Amino acid sequence: MSDALLNALAEALAEVVTLIDTCDDDVLDPDTAVKWLEATGFLLDRLPPADRRELAALVRRAADRQPDGGWRDDLLRVPDGFGLDDDQHERYCDAVERLVGEFVAAVRGVDPAIPVPTCPGWTVGDLVKHHGTTHRWAEHVVRTRAAERVWARDVPLDLPDDPSAYPDWVARSAEAALRTVRKVDPDLPMWSYGEDQRVAFYPRRLLFEAVIHLADAQLALGREPRVAPGTAADGIEEFLENLPHYSWITERLEALPDGSVSLVAQDTGAAWTIAFGAAGFSWTKTASAAPVTVTSTAADLLLLLYGRRRPTADRFTVTGRREVLDGWVGAMAF
Repeated sequence: MSDALLNALAEALAEVVTLIDTCDDDVLDPDTAVKWLEATGFLLDRLPPADRRELAALVRRAADRQPDGGWRDDLLRVPDGFGLDDDQHERYCDAVERLVGEFVAAVRGVDPAIPVPTCPGWTVGDLVKHHGTTHRWAEHVVRTRAAERVWARDVPLDLPDDPSAYPDWVARSAEAALRTVRKVDPDLPMWSYGEDQRVAFYPRRLLFEAVIHLADAQLALGREPRVAPGTAADGIEEFLENLPHYSWITERLEALPDGSVSLVAQDTGAAWTIAFGAAGFSWTKTASAAPVTVTSTAADLLLLLYGRRRPTADRFTVTGRREVLDGWVGAMAF
């Protein structure tokens, strides 16, 4: 999509929203106006954070092209009205807190010996221990402002002897991690094992650890995971941004014949094209021409990326060369 088209769409959105918001009651029924604005807000809330920030910037640029006055001021209020500038650091922390609470509630009182099909060889007890360890590790790394890799085995865990006490230990571990992360400037430079070498890496990473491991627990217990579309789309991009740092995956991708896979989220309209092979790994936020295209909800595409769904399921529509998809899925396995 060209910059000109993006700017035009952002300006049109801002003007329509402002017209609805400022329209006299005798011209537009207030209940209808609220319904339209709420529907728009719902759609915008499904966008990944980076897209929300970009949209806010485009709307402000559109407003700046207007002469000083009430109309320009109304346009400038659009990003705040839809929360496009909300503190993303705190939003991530809040989401982690909520999802860890759901995870703890799901596994508390559950037999820790129950197998977790999406993590072969693991039991629920193993899953809970892993999840809590990740929070203990993240808290230690951020608190000490690590400048180089820290291994989880080198971090004190204070793990209970009784696996039945693991869920409450996870809750305490997450609480400690979030307390530490919330106190630190997200833009502070520090080591991470991903693309973002700032404190901001950690709440976003903890969020998608929570998303995926809650799904693991739910699937192990016969429940269907539910991931908000905007969160899922952000998770796909977080995964793809960090993937070049996961050498055990990129090496397998580079060993494949040159190819690409397009992912299309039918609920958000977002799309990604992933290229691999001898030329290396790359990705774009577009539905480029590719040998194979997979269409589903953003949530199911996220779970596919993490190996929690198989593309053979009815929830996916696959068009193109199946062997390319199979090779890619095999190489992406954790």
